[in-house]
Amino acid sequence: MSEPTRPGDDKKTSSPPLSRIAIWVIVGGIGLYLVITGVVGILTKAQ
Repeated sequence: MSEPTRPGDDKKTSSPPLSRIAIWVIVGGIGLYLVITGVVGILTKAQ
């Protein structure tokens, strides 16, 4: 038995919108910046 479909579910191979990808890239970059600066701060304080 197949799963029930909802309206708009016919595009299963479509990719996420470009705006959502851009938001994830920006948020990921900010997170990476915070982690790197935190690690550098810990390493410089330890010396």
